[in-house]
Amino acid sequence: MYWDKYSYSKIKSKVFEALSNNTNYRTESILGIPGTFLDSDIFYDDAAFLKDAPFLSTLIANPNHIGVHTFGDEHEDFFKGTHEIEKDLIKICAEEIFSAETGSYDGYVASGGTEANIEALWIYRNYFTSEFKAKPEEIAVIYSGDTHYSIPKAIDLLNLQGIELTVDEVTRKIMIGNFEQKMESALHEGVKYFIVNMNMSTTMFGSVDDIETITSFLNLLKVNYKLHVDGAYGGFIYPFTCGEKNVFTFKNKNISSFSIDGHKMLQAPYGTGIFLIRKNFLKYVCTNEAGYVKGKDFTLCGSRSGANAVCVWMILRIHGSEGWKVKMHGLIDRTTSICDKLDEWGIDYFRHPDLNIVTINAAYISQSLAKKYHLVPNSHYNPEWFKIVVMPHVRPGIIDNFLSELKNEQKLSSK
Repeated sequence: MYWDKYSYSKIKSKVFEALSNNTNYRTESILGIPGTFLDSDIFYDDAAFLKDAPFLSTLIANPNHIGVHTFGDEHEDFFKGTHEIEKDLIKICAEEIFSAETGSYDGYVASGGTEANIEALWIYRNYFTSEFKAKPEEIAVIYSGDTHYSIPKAIDLLNLQGIELTVDEVTRKIMIGNFEQKMESALHEGVKYFIVNMNMSTTMFGSVDDIETITSFLNLLKVNYKLHVDGAYGGFIYPFTCGEKNVFTFKNKNISSFSIDGHKMLQAPYGTGIFLIRKNFLKYVCTNEAGYVKGKDFTLCGSRSGANAVCVWMILRIHGSEGWKVKMHGLIDRTTSICDKLDEWGIDYFRHPDLNIVTINAAYISQSLAKKYHLVPNSHYNPEWFKIVVMPHVRPGIIDNFLSELKNEQKLSSK
């Protein structure tokens, strides 16, 4: 897991070089592209500060990253300069973070984890339909009760059936007995093909699914399945904090795809999810009708902002792999300081040791305190848990103030 740290001047140079290799709306005779630079009545392209602002310059230039750029030259060449930056970003994510072999994967910058998760289920549904003539009722999606709502959304959109697995209320782990029972029932009812979603950090609890136990049982049954990892939250932190025990990589032959978000841990603008998948799967969602798009389109969203891809690349390059690891461990240390106090005071909570989410039992925290510190409930109608996410803006002073008020509440409740 290693990629070089770049100086800001090197990043700036590479981005402006990429922009110079793009088609320029202002200087070239362009008649056929249904797009242009950002509206100059609002966005000035001649502001002096732009010469030192590569991301904003890219945003104003407005390159379209439609299609997938990991197919060699089979993609639009109007914006080939910034396409190369997106390709380097996908390379870092696939090869350095998730240990893929060079040339063994495809990927693109999506609008977020929701789109990336839908893309995965769309691909696998079509894979089973195309390769095995599977009927809709013969395909099911397996996911835990703590899974992000994008998976049920995808199930609804794609007309699939879902198998929701029960999780333990304390450990947040999938209850294996429930899994085995539901698998037996699904097979009995004629389900032959399975799409499995495993979480590399759930949104509410930060729990990590036991992928090895699940896949061992599926392999024992010899069922036909494809497995997608939802790393929308955990993808840019868990691989850097979990040490050598990480099994959520492309080295794991049971895994076919990943989703990760740049707009969470990376502090990139919203709309920067990343989808990664093994080679030879994107063909199952090729939109052949997109004949005017060179290389066709394999994505759910179609046109995409090149500026978002450039931004995520800039963030990864300014830190380098070692700098990013240090930053993530700093968040883990701050999270641990909260948990140490909760342990001392006997407050019930859940926290995975390699993640920066602490979910406190609602019985231990007042609604007013939760509202003051903007804690997120698992349900706004009947909260059972409140979540703390230790992000870069969560400074020690904020943590200390919250813990002090929480401790005072415990004192009052014990009287």
